[in-house]
Amino acid sequence: MLREPHERPSPFGRRDLARLVVAAILIVAALAAGVVSDLTPGNPGYAVGSVAQSAILAPRDAVVPNPVETAAAKADAARKVLPQYDYTKAKAASIADVQVAELLARLKPIDDAFTNSQSPEELRAALQAAIGAFPTLSTNNQAILLNLDQSHWFVVEQAAVSALRAGEQNEIKDSDLTVIQGGLASQYIPQELAISPSVVQLAVALATPMFVANSAYSPTLTQQARDAAAANQGTISDPVRAGEVIVDKGHVISDSDMVKISFFGLDTTSVNWGRAAAWMLLGTLVAALMLGWLWRFRPEYWARSRTLALIGMIFVLSVLSMKLTGGRAWIPYLIPAAAGAMLLTLLLDSGVGIVTVALLAVLAGPVSGSSVELTAYVFLGGFAGILAIRRGERQHFFVQAGLAVAATDVAVIGTFALLGQHDMAGMLQLWGAAVGGAMIATIITLGSFSLLGNVFGILTGSQLLELANPTQPVLRRLLFEAPGTYHHSLMVGNLAERAASAIGADPLLARTAAYYHDIGKLANPMAFIENQAGVDNIHDQLDPEDSATILRQHVSDGIDLANKAGLPKPLMAFIPQHHGTAVLGYVYGKARDAAAQPLGGQGTKAGLAAADAVDKSLFRHGGPKPQSREAAILMLSDGVEASVRSLSSRDENTIRAMVSQIIQERLSDGQLDECDLTIRDLESIREAFVGQLLGMYHQRIAYPANKVVELESRRGRG
Repeated sequence: MLREPHERPSPFGRRDLARLVVAAILIVAALAAGVVSDLTPGNPGYAVGSVAQSAILAPRDAVVPNPVETAAAKADAARKVLPQYDYTKAKAASIADVQVAELLARLKPIDDAFTNSQSPEELRAALQAAIGAFPTLSTNNQAILLNLDQSHWFVVEQAAVSALRAGEQNEIKDSDLTVIQGGLASQYIPQELAISPSVVQLAVALATPMFVANSAYSPTLTQQARDAAAANQGTISDPVRAGEVIVDKGHVISDSDMVKISFFGLDTTSVNWGRAAAWMLLGTLVAALMLGWLWRFRPEYWARSRTLALIGMIFVLSVLSMKLTGGRAWIPYLIPAAAGAMLLTLLLDSGVGIVTVALLAVLAGPVSGSSVELTAYVFLGGFAGILAIRRGERQHFFVQAGLAVAATDVAVIGTFALLGQHDMAGMLQLWGAAVGGAMIATIITLGSFSLLGNVFGILTGSQLLELANPTQPVLRRLLFEAPGTYHHSLMVGNLAERAASAIGADPLLARTAAYYHDIGKLANPMAFIENQAGVDNIHDQLDPEDSATILRQHVSDGIDLANKAGLPKPLMAFIPQHHGTAVLGYVYGKARDAAAQPLGGQGTKAGLAAADAVDKSLFRHGGPKPQSREAAILMLSDGVEASVRSLSSRDENTIRAMVSQIIQERLSDGQLDECDLTIRDLESIREAFVGQLLGMYHQRIAYPANKVVELESRRGRG
């Protein structure tokens, strides 16, 4: 029995309820991610460097700690700290002992010269040798030393050692050593020693090279001193009176202003529970209506979990993209909302795309502050994309759809600009966002529809075009190994395509399915009459039951071959459905004749009873019956092509009668009960078949024999 399009075959049951509950929970849970922005305290947009849209006033008296000025004061205090060195008295005393010992060691040869020399010549020679320990000693100082007597020498030695010890006890920085080294010795010569200037000069010259730094720069001590100086700097606070203007309207917010704004909490608001609840309520309502629409008007999608998941995924991603960008100046116009509508149109049908974009538009308005403009923007732009996208067989269809979306969105923005919603700069900015959003939607649709089709088991136009190419390996095999079946498949494809176009079904799917519906005959081509080419029919020698088994086998063989060839499952489904559970009429008739023959044939009462006793179920295909309009069209095309080809006369009346008979037989046998064909569809299919068959079997002019010879000779000469 035929049903109206999308009519429910049964009432809402437990399985439907379970599917509804699970789908609703998943969709609502996903939509709940959009509530995060509502549960986060809002921000009025105050930031350093931004312009206050209205005067910002202090709500109460307060002394506001100013961390900006305090930080500047601490940094200034730290900057004034001098570099710190690691000098200690103990360190200095230790270094002094070492250096004095070193000096005494160097002076010992001179002591020995004064003590042990027996003559002036010997003393002079010994001093000359000892002077080598002081390579920096000038010629003048060497002369002074050579002319000293023993008593004066010991005074010089005492003065040099005392000056070195006393100088090294004080801090000598490594950075100052070369500057102050020359004056250290003279500064610390003991005053109680009454010696001449020349003797002092010699003592200084001997002690000076022995001075070393006892204080080095310490980064750690310096940083500690700076930290201490910063810590000692007190907090700077600003007194503020209630009602005092923190930032006047139109003024830029400074760092200090932002401190006061944050102190009073003027840059945050409380959690907007009402907005979150409104979003969840509206989102739940929209999701429930979408699921209800699918159950009522698209039961074939409702029953497939993968298709339902695809619709839910695209819907949720589109909603969340709008929700997370809502309330901003121009970013919502950049969101490619049209991509979801175009993808669903390509992968499923335009009805799903239209309903989806309409519900998205309903949500888009409240998300952006009840903006009627954004609602119109989302709906009209998505609707334009649906109208222009077609079936996606060619890439330029996507470009056309993107241009249609961009033009529509630009027109919507221009309309609201004329109503005073935008100035020129704002309109141009939104136009740029609209064009960008249309480009992104086009790229997303073009780049993902084939992938989504593969993942969710949906045939796409590009896949069908590729599969319909005659160079496909399976079709090449069919051409060479079963040429009769190949030709039959081409004719069925022509009929199916025209019929599908007549009722608004998918003509490309119908044609491609027709090419593959009989590939199972490759397993045993000669078992089918179209491939026998004058050879005896093997079924003339077989029992009807055996013939039925062989003929039915091509369905399972076709499924096996399709699996090995990697054909998509939606296309494989046509192989068993194109026969449904129909009776193998030829062999069933043979079985009836064989049963009635011993009893006088079907012309007698006993023979007719015997014929009727033949079990018809033994001669039926295994099914299932056609589940879609395209599968039903393929079944009818297959039967019509085979039957009309067997006619001896192919005038219009004969063809029309045969087409009507085939359609009526399938209808009476219940083969069309599970598809969505209407009586009107069947009439359109009938006329499409007749028109196509008349074109295929058009009548030719009967030329006289001599005229035929003349035409053939001309053709040969050409």
